[in-house]
Amino acid sequence: MPMSLNIKEIRKDFPILERETQSGVRLTYLDSTATSQKPLQVIEAMNDYYRRSNANIHRGVHTLAEEATAMYEGAREKIAKFINASSPREIIYTRNTTESINLVAYSWARANLKQGDLVILTEMEHHSNLVPWHMLQAERGIELDFIPVTDDGLLDLEVYKALLKRTPKLVSFTHMSNVLGTINPAGEIIRLGHEVGAIMLVDGAQSVPHLKVDVQALDADFYAFSAHKMCGPTGIGALHGKSALLEAMPPFMGGGDMIKEVKLRSFRPNTLPHKFEAGTPAIAEAVGFGVAVDYLTKIGMDDIAAHEHEITSYALERLEEIPGVKLFGPSADKKGGVAAFTLEGVHPHDVAQILDRDGIAVRAGHHCAQPLHEKFSIPATSRASFYLYSTKEEVDLLVNGLYKVKEMFG
Repeated sequence: MPMSLNIKEIRKDFPILERETQSGVRLTYLDSTATSQKPLQVIEAMNDYYRRSNANIHRGVHTLAEEATAMYEGAREKIAKFINASSPREIIYTRNTTESINLVAYSWARANLKQGDLVILTEMEHHSNLVPWHMLQAERGIELDFIPVTDDGLLDLEVYKALLKRTPKLVSFTHMSNVLGTINPAGEIIRLGHEVGAIMLVDGAQSVPHLKVDVQALDADFYAFSAHKMCGPTGIGALHGKSALLEAMPPFMGGGDMIKEVKLRSFRPNTLPHKFEAGTPAIAEAVGFGVAVDYLTKIGMDDIAAHEHEITSYALERLEEIPGVKLFGPSADKKGGVAAFTLEGVHPHDVAQILDRDGIAVRAGHHCAQPLHEKFSIPATSRASFYLYSTKEEVDLLVNGLYKVKEMFG
């Protein structure tokens, strides 16, 4: 464990980790891939906004409006710096990663794709990066093809290179799988796609919270992520897009704040980033998003990644000890803080429910990645996932809980 990360002190920042569950035992939270817990710093910042500065933004000249606007736009600047965007204008607030991907699908794709155009996805995508393209396929007749996943949970880049010979217009892929934990070689995938003129969209929902992400170094055209997976609040996310692309795209939604001028028979859209932010936004959530970025920056993304790697390595070793457990995904050196598994003879939902009796929170199901589970001929998995506040002791509790499950099911 990195000496610079004091996990005992970090855990004190997360009040929910002190609570007891309905069964009267201390919570063991191993579901951070679904949503992370929130530090006091974020909770108090949002509370302080509502107590002291609550007002609508951009439209007022009174003190509260100016304070709220400064906090909202200040958070955008922090987010831009966090992922090394070239300008805060390239950060579009959305509700979440799903909305960010849909923004690209509805605005850029509907303006640029026509019948027969190829979009390349992967077999490990979250539904958020599948369904918008299915919808566009039904509407426009675009073609979809997929980079396959190998048996060890990696993308088959040789097949990807072959697909690129068909000159796709768009390649959209996850930086890190929410099921397998696989960290895909985003830089290489983007470079190869750009060589054939493709626009590159990255689902960064699982990567931005856990890795140091530099969108300029990656050269992604679009990069989508959510606050709630990175110690921030629910209901807000971001789309990073290159300025030239965003400037050329039509607005996603119409209404207040996204306009420069409105007449009875016409309108002119606002400048970036406001062009894509119609209506009163999630102001308090933006404030919390910015403070979450401050929190992660102070701790250090490299140290967070190193800590998670150590926890994940330990978890995979311990889980492999249990007879009947089958793990999915690559080895620890190729993945983030995720351990998806099945237990022979026990449905994943039963596993999760029994673990919950001991206060152990894991996820069970297809994790919004049904095609990936079909690939491995299974209906569901159990998934334990880790973050900066996770400990080896929690992994031990998980393993002990799984032995109890085995006993119960004989």
